Order: sequence, then structure tokens, then C-alpha cells
Amino acid sequence: MPAFDRDELDEMVNRWLEANRRCEEAGDWRPLAEFYTEDATYGWNVGPGRDFMAVGRDEIRDLALGSEMGGLDGWSYPYQSILVDDRSGQVVGFWKQLADAERPGGGTYEVAGIGGSWFRYGGGFRWSWQRDWFDLGNVTSLFVEMMKAGTLSDGMRRRLDRAASGGAVPGYYRRGESPVPIW
Repeated sequence: MPAFDRDELDEMVNRWLEANRRCEEAGDWRPLAEFYTEDATYGWNVGPGRDFMAVGRDEIRDLALGSEMGGLDGWSYPYQSILVDDRSGQVVGFWKQLADAERPGGGTYEVAGIGGSWFRYGGGFRWSWQRDWFDLGNVTSLFVEMMKAGTLSDGMRRRLDRAASGGAVPGYYRRGESPVPIW
């Protein structure tokens, strides 16, 4: 007998995907915080030596889905494939990162490589943790290309300025020092 009901997990994924579509349309991902347990964690690696980690639903709402998604209004993250393991209660989704800005010569800005999210189901139609991955080199390259073309949003420019300021940014930790490990 599986540790988690497969129909419940499939329903969780369907609810998650629908909520993602609504949040993308609104340009505000913070409502997704309701899909996490109160003590959930959400993190990702930010290149050599740094990790991001939000601990608890409030930090997930304010940091991971709020300030970290700031400037990405208009972007979409269509899931390409989703794998569900009902024995472990884990879900893995592979997504693209697409900007709504148009390239000067036509076409869409898209982050090259593979992005994704790895979730652990916590029951009650909520995730107990999420870990993301993306190709930081390709993300950086695309942002630089968009900056040079003048198509980077004001919100993203402010976010990049904040990151480049050298000041402490909430949720960012030196590798191995986050309150919850990535693994």
C-alpha cells in the first residue's frame, strides 16, 4: 500500500498548477504560500558558496514568493513534465522560464537549460518543503542580454541593484549556514 494516496497527490498537483496559472496572470506569486504547511521550507542554491532558504509559510510568502519573484511579473514558468512518487510523497516538476518581453528582432526571451522544483507532500493539500534548481549561468546571461536591449523590467533592475549592493539580503546564506539544509 502506498504511503500517500495517489489520487490525493494528483489532485494536489492539479491544484498547484491551476494556482500557478492564476498567479502568473496576476503577476503575484504570494498567494501560493497557502499551499505550504506552516513550518515548510523552500530553498535553492545560488551558485558557488550561497544558498537561499525561506523557513515557514510567512517567509515563503514574503521572501521566496514575494521579494525573490519581484520583477518577474509577466514571466511564466510552464511545467513541461511532472513526476509523482506516491511511496515517498515527492513530486518533481520541470519548467521553463519565459519572459513576456519581446526580443528586438522578434521572438521570446527564454532561459536556456532546465529548471525545476522538487516537492515533499505534507498532507492536507500542502507542501512540507520545496527545492528549486535552475541554470544560474543561463539566467545571468539572459538578464544581461535583456539589460543591454533595454527590455529588463524596472522591478528586475531594482532587484539586481539590491543584489549588487553588497548588503545583506534576507534569505541568503553562505553555503552550509542556512537554518535548514538544501539536502
